[in-house]
Amino acid sequence: MKNVTLQVEGMSCNHCVATIEGALREIGASGKVDLAGKTVSVTFDEEKVSLEAVKEAIEEQGYDVK
Repeated sequence: MKNVTLQVEGMSCNHCVATIEGALREIGASGKVDLAGKTVSVTFDEEKVSLEAVKEAIEEQGYDVK
């Protein structure tokens, strides 16, 4: 399992947290959003999910991954 922390812009509320964490679950990853730090800690199996897929899942919800 790989763990990464991504900087994500545009998150402001609990709805944002649920949206991002739900999108990550849909692709087979798990995430923990830190609104104050503007980060998402993501855990995923590199054999099943790529880092690019993780970023795309977040960006498709309207957030900007740095």
